This record gives sequence, structure tokens and C-alpha cells, in this order.
Amino acid sequence: MRKLVRNKRAVKQSTKKAANRAVKQPMEQAMRVEKRKVLLHVNREEHELLIYPHRTLAEVLRNELQLTGTKQSCSEGACGTCTILLDGIPVRSCLLLAADAEGKEITTIEGLAQNGKLHPIQEAFVDHYAIQCGFCTPGMILTAKALLDKNPHPTEEEIRNAISGNICRCTGYAKIVEAIKAASEMAR
Repeated sequence: MRKLVRNKRAVKQSTKKAANRAVKQPMEQAMRVEKRKVLLHVNREEHELLIYPHRTLAEVLRNELQLTGTKQSCSEGACGTCTILLDGIPVRSCLLLAADAEGKEITTIEGLAQNGKLHPIQEAFVDHYAIQCGFCTPGMILTAKALLDKNPHPTEEEIRNAISGNICRCTGYAKIVEAIKAASEMAR
């Protein structure tokens, strides 16, 4: 019986070692991937970076450019906290490879303020108390900007539809909708 138990342990250990080798081999191969030079246009500035081709735009914005206003939460594109504007269109930066953004204009929340003055949408969010914990705020504001650029005077339904891909866990969205509506009225 003891021999059988020892043999089972030996088989278990050799299986575990083989599994570890199998995991390490792809990791080692992945580590041999060479970095690629990319030129990103972020917030009206050019940035030449040397990055791994599998890095997402969210990772590069946060870790390489220190633009931490772009949040990372679900990493699946479901929550909207990583929303940026790519050529004026709201995009989930956790799903976009940084290399694929080359040649496009990227706008993050840090790029909205001009000369130390908040963008009118940012002001409206502050004035209407549309910020609770603030985690969803950058994505909400950038989504609102894209909406108002396309449709300067949206209805409440259009506002709610536009922000429906951005999750806020703190509010019932009423203050956010009010802020966007107020920002649209300031443009009149």
C-alpha cells in the first residue's frame, strides 16, 4: 500500500513539473517578443514610445505616459471607465492595442482642460454634483463630449442612451444627466 501511495505522489509531482514547464515555455516565448516603436498623438502632443505589441492603450496611457485619468476596471470593455476619444469617437482603451491607435488623435480626460481652465462639460459635472467617487467620471465626461460634439442639444433619452455603456456604481445617473443637459444648454 505504501508503495502505491509513493507512486501516486511521484506521478503527481512529475505531472506538476510538466505542467509548470508547459506554462513557462509560452511565457518565455512571449518574453522574446520585441518592443515596437509607435508614435501616438495624445492630447495634441506626439509621443514616440517603444512598447510591446500586446500592450493595450489603457496600459500605455497609464503606465508609460502617466495619464492616470484613464481608469482600468473590468478590462473587458463592459464598464466604460477606460473610455478615451479616438478621432472624436468614444472607445474602450482596455480593448484597443496601443499600436492600433498609431496615427489617430487620442484625447484623454487630461486633454480637455485648456490653459488651466476646465472644459464646460467638466465644469457642469462639478456644478451639478455629478461626481461621487470619481472613478467613472473621466469616461462619462469624454462620452458626453463625443455626444455633444455630434448632437449639441440632445434629449434626456439621447443622453441616457449615450452614457448607457458607462457604469456608475455611486449614483442613479440623474446628476450626470443633469450635468450633460446643462453643458448642452451652455453652448446655446
